[in-house]
Amino acid sequence: MPNTAETLLEKIRLLQDEFELELARRREAFRYRLENGRVVWEEEARRQHRALRVRWLAFLRRTRPLTVITTPVIYSLIIPFVLLDIFVTIYHAICFPVYGIPKVRRADHIRVDRHHLAYLNGLQKLNCVYCGYCNGLLSYVREIAGRTEAHWCPIKHAARVDGTHAHYGSFLEYGDADGFESGLARSRDDLKKLKN
Repeated sequence: MPNTAETLLEKIRLLQDEFELELARRREAFRYRLENGRVVWEEEARRQHRALRVRWLAFLRRTRPLTVITTPVIYSLIIPFVLLDIFVTIYHAICFPVYGIPKVRRADHIRVDRHHLAYLNGLQKLNCVYCGYCNGLLSYVREIAGRTEAHWCPIKHAARVDGTHAHYGSFLEYGDADGFESGLARSRDDLKKLKN
């Protein structure tokens, strides 16, 4: 019999499926489709997007000076993000096969596709590439960290934690000493059932 946490996780999965259906309806409304992971626009939609693009000089004239001044601070974060990417990817490649944890598909997390939007100018596209990479990387790292935690220490925290990863709901209750060994084995078995 499923426990309350398992029931809630199933409801979340059903809501995610419903969300995907809504995204498909929106793709149709905005006149594009996905073919082999690539966006294909209807020609009329593409033409309208180009007509709405704000040229980069006009875009810069409308931008607040403090925004321009802080740009180097934002973009300097690319250095720690790339380093994080390198180190986590190496860890993932070496350790997951040893632990028997299925690998995380990078493409499921890092999506850089908004630069294909014809209504964005070059600077906006650059910003979208940057944000798509950085936020996707954090999602990728979070899943790797979540699977690592599910393998080694699948125990909930004593206090509520915001923004937990997808595996957290099935973790053992804090203080469940009797169930730890069997729960650890169950968590590792659940990980092995994940698809690469």
